[in-house]
Amino acid sequence: MKFIEEFKKFALRGNVLDMAVGVIVGGAFSKIVSSMVNDIIMPIIGIFTGKINISTLSLKLPSSIAGGDSVVVKYGQFLQNVLDFAIICLCVFFMIKVVNKLVKKQEDAKPAPKPSNEELLLTEIRDILKSQNSK
Repeated sequence: MKFIEEFKKFALRGNVLDMAVGVIVGGAFSKIVSSMVNDIIMPIIGIFTGKINISTLSLKLPSSIAGGDSVVVKYGQFLQNVLDFAIICLCVFFMIKVVNKLVKKQEDAKPAPKPSNEELLLTEIRDILKSQNSK
């Protein structure tokens, strides 16, 4: 029973729930980016590369080199995945920039803390000493 209680406490903490939501949204966002790359960007790149579907580019190694069976190196699919990754990184970068600006605005909006009683007394003593030295 203690294990179940500990797990329940862990699972219902705010950070775990926030992380779970982030993972789910991230998975959905990844699908959107993959669709954008596969269905929009790659066909446009294909137009400029002579109607070549980049994701189908591959290199077939002969069976003599591969040691029996022939091996297919799908470097086009790799290039497409790299493009997916770059777009996701770019989106996360912009999202972090926006969040940092919002946080900075909130920090700037906070009023400066009032000086403590000790600071006020020290300021008064400094001012009195300055006025005595200037006479």
